[in-house]
Amino acid sequence: MTTKERILVATLELASEKGLGQVSLSQIAKKVGIQKPSIYNHFASKEEIIIELYEYLRHRAREKINNGTIDYGELVKGKEAYDILNMMVFSYIAMNQDTDMEQFYRFIMSERSVRKEAAQIMVAETEKMILATKQLFYAMQVQKVMTFKNIDMAAFSFAMSVHAIMDYMWDQRMAETEMTAEPLLNEYLKDFCRVYGNVE
Repeated sequence: MTTKERILVATLELASEKGLGQVSLSQIAKKVGIQKPSIYNHFASKEEIIIELYEYLRHRAREKINNGTIDYGELVKGKEAYDILNMMVFSYIAMNQDTDMEQFYRFIMSERSVRKEAAQIMVAETEKMILATKQLFYAMQVQKVMTFKNIDMAAFSFAMSVHAIMDYMWDQRMAETEMTAEPLLNEYLKDFCRVYGNVE
């Protein structure tokens, strides 16, 4: 593991224990076993560490589920609309439920209303999901799996709905209440396919 990676891992561990706002560069340096000025050989600020940590963890989580570069045209060929959406959505959920990714989101979500870099990460993640959904929907329309009057708006609406249901799933797990969100997500996917696709 490189020093840069060790700084990222140390930051994840400290922020998970103390909360992002309570973590200093000095604490990160101490945990890594380097002097504080050495951090500046790799990062300009704590904010930069957090943003890089997000990209690092996201990349690792995608690799674990073999979700690298996707050829959406090939992905949708010969498949039913529901099967495509179900596979993509639950692959995305699996990526976000990766142990380190979930640990990261635990403190990012709690601080997005008070820390700019936390809000920036949440915006970036939402925008990545919207873009991926647009690419998927364009491929589905080309392959005549679904038909949209306004693909961009359908993708935006779908991505935001899935995000909201994922937040609901997260809250139910944290609250230790009955898990009703996942069955609702399945019903939402089926209903979306009834509106735009070929599932009766």
